[in-house]
Amino acid sequence: MGQKGTETRNQLLDATQELVETGGYFGTGLNQVIAVSGAPRGSLYFHFPGGKDQLVGESVRRAGRTIGDTLADLAESSASAAEFVDAMLHRLGDRLEESGWRKGCPVATVALETSATNDPLQEACSEVYTSWEAALRTRLADRPDADDLAITILALVEGALLLARAHRSRKPLDAVARRVAALLS
Repeated sequence: MGQKGTETRNQLLDATQELVETGGYFGTGLNQVIAVSGAPRGSLYFHFPGGKDQLVGESVRRAGRTIGDTLADLAESSASAAEFVDAMLHRLGDRLEESGWRKGCPVATVALETSATNDPLQEACSEVYTSWEAALRTRLADRPDADDLAITILALVEGALLLARAHRSRKPLDAVARRVAALLS
């Protein structure tokens, strides 16, 4: 694929990620994606012959990799697991607040809306969450309960993001950071 094709594909993915994260799977239409991306209608079906589900699945995976890269960077620069989780919550909180409380988790809305009824999207969401659990598990590798802790911490982070978005407040993120620090001490 040439540079123009890659740019068009990325524009479609960027638009989809933005729209789905802020409006949900069912609140995002292909006409919106085309309008926001500026891409021609034919490009959407050329790059994503599987339609909306393929487009959303790829955007979820792409967003997951972006957050995963952030987690890897934070894991590398943090002195302890508690510091890592605190930095992660801070970074995700900044992202949420800077978006006007519209961008919590780029996976959660799709997971909640489609996991019970759409196998390809459920698999995309599961892959992303599994990769994030692995990043946490790696940072917690010196602990015998690393598997359980990784899942617990991810669940706490996801819940904190949801509550922070609903309350338009960082308070849930700060509370979870304190509880995780206590859990890991």
